[in-house]
Amino acid sequence: MNTVKQVKIGDKEYPELLKYISNPPKIIYYMGNIQIASMPSIAVVGARKATSYGKWAAFEFAKKLSQYGIVVVSGMAYGIDSFAHKGAVENNGKTIAVLGCGIDICYPAQNKGLRERILKEDGLIMSEYEPGTPPLPFRFPLRNRIISGISIGTIVIEAGISSGSLITAEYAAEQGRNIYTLPGNINSMCSLGTNKLIKDGAIPLITLDDIIDELGIARSADIDLTGINLGKDEKEVYEHILHAGETTIDLICRSIGKLPSEVNAIITILEMKGLLHTAMGKVFVAN
Repeated sequence: MNTVKQVKIGDKEYPELLKYISNPPKIIYYMGNIQIASMPSIAVVGARKATSYGKWAAFEFAKKLSQYGIVVVSGMAYGIDSFAHKGAVENNGKTIAVLGCGIDICYPAQNKGLRERILKEDGLIMSEYEPGTPPLPFRFPLRNRIISGISIGTIVIEAGISSGSLITAEYAAEQGRNIYTLPGNINSMCSLGTNKLIKDGAIPLITLDDIIDELGIARSADIDLTGINLGKDEKEVYEHILHAGETTIDLICRSIGKLPSEVNAIITILEMKGLLHTAMGKVFVAN
């Protein structure tokens, strides 16, 4: 039987990337495997009132990510969220549900079976809210910073122009994470938000394999570093380390003019992508 546990921001098991966001939760309540919250993960979010195409895409992108060992993060809401979780658990993948209520409350109630399946498959359900906290509307936009905060990137599948998924994308942008989105019909209300994200600079996903290529994951055993796609900030930090061979957080900050918290987050993402490793906790060497 799963019991409610908690982890504090200074604890070893606290999700690695979440430490570096603005206003990280001081305590996380959780059920399941907290260790996967520090594994490479991608958020898959979108409209509650999703189209059949959107549901298919959420399931298939989650399936694709699971095949490459990437954890799928979402909010366990109706529509896109639910199909993203299902795409992971039905394909031997790991998934994390971040709730906007107490960890002991299943919201929506109809997702009780999905909640149980997530835990059964060694997944994770987490919340910053104490047990018993009701699912009030204002809590969901705030929890979205956690969905994007534990992820190296966010995929928005379908979203209206005022969708909560766009809030998740805004948080991802503020946190320096990549935003990916699925192009849609210009006459579909579910595509207004996603198409606008593309207009504003989000990375469009044209095929299912695009997300794997964008993450810099080789489709074979050998990784060609020249073919890895990095975000602007990631590339800047990586090139500095590649040129220096060995360096420190302090030297990187002075070289590129970024705060230690920003550099630490980027370093963690690059480590998750397999490009760097640490030596003695301070020196970072390009693989």
